[in-house]
Order: sequence, then structure tokens, then C-alpha cells
Amino acid sequence: METISPHELFPHVRIVMGMVIGLGITRMLTGIASFIQHPDRYRLSLLHLLWVGSILLELVLFWWWEFGLSRIPAWSFGIYLFLIGYAVVLYLLAALLFPDNISEYAGYEDFFIKRRRWFFGLLATAFLLDIVDTLIKGTERWSQLSGDYLVQVPIGLLLCLVAFISARRSVHLALASVHIAYQLYWLGRVVYTMG
Repeated sequence: METISPHELFPHVRIVMGMVIGLGITRMLTGIASFIQHPDRYRLSLLHLLWVGSILLELVLFWWWEFGLSRIPAWSFGIYLFLIGYAVVLYLLAALLFPDNISEYAGYEDFFIKRRRWFFGLLATAFLLDIVDTLIKGTERWSQLSGDYLVQVPIGLLLCLVAFISARRSVHLALASVHIAYQLYWLGRVVYTMG
């Protein structure tokens, strides 16, 4: 059997992950375009738009962060399946923001609030999957993230629990704003460069 180096496997894995993430980004952009194409079809919702922006950013950030996998010394089918599963969770978040049909709901915000348990269950899952993803990338990745990262997951899980329980719009607006602020913090802190 021929031995393949990890550097030869990474592009293959990245292409498959990219297809799933690309589907999520496509779904988000198609949904946004529908607002432009049919402005009177559904009332715009600040809450929905904040989560749309946040999950779109999350999809883009995932693609950026995953370049760190180019440095892992060995690949296994288990790691490959894990990464595809993580990408699928992110795609499902996008699909919950732009479902195929919302005719039985008062609009996107109504759908979001009524399906919030699915959304925040998946978002909590993404926080947990991110820990494993970071472990796969090795100790260098942990040291780059420092103590900030150790705070991110417990706070993220707590916020998901609050959003899972509460249907109050004000709570959800605050949580979406906090999530976006945290994403922007990470953009400024470490994402701008892979070096």
C-alpha cells in the first residue's frame, strides 16, 4: 500500500470540508439575496439578521481556522469524519436561519424563536466540537489561543443554555450581539494572520 504524506491529504480533506461550508455560505447568501429580490415578502428582523451575520461569519472563520490542519503530522479517517461532522453542524445552523419554507410562521423571527432549541443545541455542539478541533491542531494552537479560549467555551455554552430556555426577544438580541462582539474580538486578536 502506498504511503501518503499528511501534506498531500490535507488538500483533499479541505476540499470536502469546503463543499459543506460552501453549501452553508450559499444558503446564507441566497437567503440574503431573497430579501433584496422580494423586499415585501417577509418583514426584516434585527434578531434574525444578527444571527445571519454571525453564522455567516462563523462559516468564513471556520474555513480560515481549518488551515491550521495543514500542520498536523498524521491523518486518520476518524479525524476526517469528525471534521466533516463539524462542518455539517455549521451548515445546519445556516439551514435553520433560512429554512425551505416558513409559510406556517409569522416570519423568520417567529421561526427562529420557535426553533431556537434546535439552533442553540447545534451552536452548543459547535462550541464543543471546536475544543476537539483545537486539540487536533496540537499544542502550538492551544498556546496561540491562550486563556481567552478557555473562557470562550463555558461562556458560550451558558449563553446557549439561556437562549435554549428563554423565548424573550430582548434576551436573544443581547445574546446575538454578545456573540458577534466576541467573534469580532477574535478577528482582531488572532485571525488576521496564520503566522
